[in-house]
Amino acid sequence: MSIAIEKDKCVGCGLCTEACPGNLLKLWEGKAHIRDVRDCWGCTACVKECPRQAIYYYLAADLGGSGGRLYAQNNEREIKWQMLWPDGSSDEIVTVKQEANKY
Repeated sequence: MSIAIEKDKCVGCGLCTEACPGNLLKLWEGKAHIRDVRDCWGCTACVKECPRQAIYYYLAADLGGSGGRLYAQNNEREIKWQMLWPDGSSDEIVTVKQEANKY
């Protein structure tokens, strides 16, 4: 389990580098890079902060994800999680921030 960065979508805003609690992300040549994916905690902080959906969480087959990609769109009220499956299908889950820690 790890994150991956789509360099062609990255605009180098640096929000992901500020969000990463493990200090694993850095900007290099105007794009986000991860120091070592093996050190990633899988917290998805960077995925939630990226305004361009340039960072996704990779769900490997050994985790039951069959190679799916999990993206997030974050706004003031909610986070829309989109799961893109290898067969081209997708699923979406919306979490309302105000109720996220309710349970």
